Amino acid sequence: MRDFDVDEPGEDGLSVSAPKTWATGAPAVVHALQYALGQTSPKRTALTLLNINQTKGFDCPGCAWPEPAPGKRHRNEYCENGAKHIADEATSRRVTADFFRQHSVDELSRKSDHWLNQQGRLTEPMVLREGATHYEPIGWDEALDLLAGELRALDHPDEALFYTSGRLANEPAFLLQLFARAFGTNNLPDCSNMCHESSGSALGETLGIGKGSVSLDDLHDSDLVFVVGQNPGTNHPRMLSALEETKRRGGHIVAVNPLPEAGLLRFKHPQKARGVIGRGTAIADQFLQIRPGGDLALFQALNLMLVEAEDKEPGTVLDRAFIEAHTTGYDAFAEHIRETPWDAVLEATGLTREEIERVHERVLASRSVIVCWAMGLTQHKHGVPTIREVVNFLLLRGNIGRPGAGVCPVRGHSNVQGDRTMGIWERMPQAFLDSLEREFGFTPPTRHGLDSVDSIRAMRDGHAKVFLGVAGNFVRATPDSDVTEQALRTCRLTAHISTKLNRSHAVCGRTALILPTLGRSDRDRQAGGEQFMTVEDSMSEVHATRGRLAPASAHLLSEVSIITRLARKVLGSSPDVPWADFETDYDLVRDRIARVVDGFEDFNERVRRPGGFRLPNPVNSREFRTPSGKAVFSVNDFTLLRAPEGHLVLQTLRSHDQWNTIPYAMDDRYRGIKGGRRVVLVNPADLADLGLADGSLVDLVSVWSDGVERRAEAFRAVGYPTPPGSAAAYYPETNVLVPLDSVADISNTPTSKSVIVRLEHTAVTAPA
Repeated sequence: MRDFDVDEPGEDGLSVSAPKTWATGAPAVVHALQYALGQTSPKRTALTLLNINQTKGFDCPGCAWPEPAPGKRHRNEYCENGAKHIADEATSRRVTADFFRQHSVDELSRKSDHWLNQQGRLTEPMVLREGATHYEPIGWDEALDLLAGELRALDHPDEALFYTSGRLANEPAFLLQLFARAFGTNNLPDCSNMCHESSGSALGETLGIGKGSVSLDDLHDSDLVFVVGQNPGTNHPRMLSALEETKRRGGHIVAVNPLPEAGLLRFKHPQKARGVIGRGTAIADQFLQIRPGGDLALFQALNLMLVEAEDKEPGTVLDRAFIEAHTTGYDAFAEHIRETPWDAVLEATGLTREEIERVHERVLASRSVIVCWAMGLTQHKHGVPTIREVVNFLLLRGNIGRPGAGVCPVRGHSNVQGDRTMGIWERMPQAFLDSLEREFGFTPPTRHGLDSVDSIRAMRDGHAKVFLGVAGNFVRATPDSDVTEQALRTCRLTAHISTKLNRSHAVCGRTALILPTLGRSDRDRQAGGEQFMTVEDSMSEVHATRGRLAPASAHLLSEVSIITRLARKVLGSSPDVPWADFETDYDLVRDRIARVVDGFEDFNERVRRPGGFRLPNPVNSREFRTPSGKAVFSVNDFTLLRAPEGHLVLQTLRSHDQWNTIPYAMDDRYRGIKGGRRVVLVNPADLADLGLADGSLVDLVSVWSDGVERRAEAFRAVGYPTPPGSAAAYYPETNVLVPLDSVADISNTPTSKSVIVRLEHTAVTAPA
């Protein structure tokens, strides 16, 4: 089934130029302003841009990169994509009841993600009744009664699913998990399951906490920063400013990625003269173009070289005092690492031994090392072992728990880390559940709930019957698109708390609800006065976010209001939770968070300080909350990812004009792609070997052991400097190719960076 709209402009206008060798600069400012002014008025644009990421403003709903401390922030503390993201939310376009009268659900299901998003903000609750073809308006009380009735009618609470994305702030996240657990289930899948779950699994096992350990100051002061499996120029551009500061202070950067990303080559800071009229700053001192999935082999090779160097000159290479005092498992690790075969390393990585030896020399010359990573590490079958090996690498020289050193998983969505802290996890530790019980007087369920992948399986198999999505776009964020859509359509009811239209609203259960909510930039006035909420960034900084714009409609409710009203209708007065008070005054929610969640003592007082506060990380005191009380060296095996002859290893990725599942435009400026998204980037030598010309129209067909053919049709093959044997294409268009059962060991994260595909000449013409 083709997943593009045949009525929209297609790929015939596609043009391709050479990839850029630098990022940002004046063009980023121009593109951001053009997009913003295309969405709303100059006055509204100015109001949003002057308040985004400011201490008395609102947090960017985009990535989770931290802001500098108050007094060190620029007046324009945002990036190109952040400006687009907030303009997208602050748009003056509106989706009204008339829109839904004009467009059937079937018609909406055939529209592209871009078209759906561009229609504007949702304005009133809508219902698709069983057997109907169109959504129609519904009052808030009736809508919540309908949802509450379906929840109460379930045979067991585990037949309900409560999904969130990282757009949700701390207060509604805490209330959602409280409601779900009071209802009787731990089914709290979230977007982390698809991205950094591998990070949390690996770091929790080895260091005792599933979060990064570094601050912005650490990054600035580090001698050596690895940026691995990550494209900051597109996904979190403000990181480039931090890396530029690292370089300014004498630090070095090693970039490890299958594609040469413009931002890691050279950065032109748009707020500095050298970034506007000068050449900018070269970011990566060394770029390793690694094969997809080869990172585990790379870090094992580096660890082998460190251990062998220590063997030759004992006491001069490794931090033996740290290893002996603060770690366990070194001997087994060292014995295993000495058996690492160099021929397999070179095949897995696609690198030369000389390239790896140059990195080794940089490591030996550095007193402090940070490793940053993103989806390029986590979305492989061996994602967890890869990150465990990164921890091994840092432990060897004591680069954990001291300034300028540590682990830095870079989260890709605004409050995804905060949601986990608030309890949005299907496997929260017993200590958290016990704290909930003490505070609210009910016994939460202890049986582990379902993550995102298992939730799809449960709907598919008829075990889950009501789906509530709070923010996000579940249909397009998840793998195996056809299976996911069929699974959702088996539900008795699907409901989405959303700000804008997306494809999830067109993939409906027997009954469906759209519950429109306030955006991050909207003022939130309740009976107790104007409210604010809080978020936690990638580096564990917690701060306030206050909307400044008039809401898109008088009919919108805040997420706190929707959740608390629903909880009252479902649960009544049992347990005795003051839901109505929580809706009136969010300070009351924060008071309860302070008593339940470690590190949030005096929450209301501390978060009102400019810039908020940083949560404690025991790792930085070299306190490791593992069973042994020490950091854990692990033994990890890497398997070579080999595609059969005539096949390629495909990784899915974002374009530059995209945030998560939503494209803002059809271009990818830094990669030289304009006017289309249905492109597959392939090494020119591979195109020749496959008998394909640059520009050929091909279908992508994934190969998996279940024998099911998964096909994404009508993609233009574009010659591009990918590693030999690999390819890249944009998601969500290629999520259809990722098998539901192809997941990372331990974390259950979809393996979206290692999909085996073949390219076939397409049997259809591209849309006109």
